[in-house]
Amino acid sequence: MNAALLQYNHSQAYVNDVLSWIDRYSRLGDGTIRIGQNATGDARTVINAALGAIGAPYSWGGGNAQGPRRGICCSPNGKSGAEITGYDCSGLTTYAFAQAGISLPRTAAQQSQVGKRIPAGRGVGALKPGDLVFFAYDPESDGTIYHVGIYLGDGQMVNAAGPDTKVRTEAVWDQGFAGGARLL
Repeated sequence: MNAALLQYNHSQAYVNDVLSWIDRYSRLGDGTIRIGQNATGDARTVINAALGAIGAPYSWGGGNAQGPRRGICCSPNGKSGAEITGYDCSGLTTYAFAQAGISLPRTAAQQSQVGKRIPAGRGVGALKPGDLVFFAYDPESDGTIYHVGIYLGDGQMVNAAGPDTKVRTEAVWDQGFAGGARLL
């Protein structure tokens, strides 16, 4: 949605205003909690940037603070991102947080060392919209973190899930949930 609005009017202030009105009107409807509705300020900026990337292809090693980029070869399952312009999980988070002026390190494991860590034992309910959410082979060991997304609220996240997928929203995964980090 972010990208579509920017095509109409190249002003981020305009995009933020339109998204704000969409949130307001959507809350008048059926009472359903809307993803990211409690996000304001920098958290809203991060979420809007990530949601604006929905549909972008997954690219191993792809994406940076400037947006989608060609990736590298090769993922652990042998998939190359070298010919795909898009994002991997940490490329997406790097891009989204850069829109709020926050520089993140390149990998999910490195990103878990930034901000205030939220342990997995506190559960998904401890996360706030705009937090990073991590997944690990061993949730008790930050050294095994392999994936990162951005928490949207209501148990949902936006992420670049893996090869042969696109940036999407989905429920926070139960398997491997390793907590989060609050940067905002």
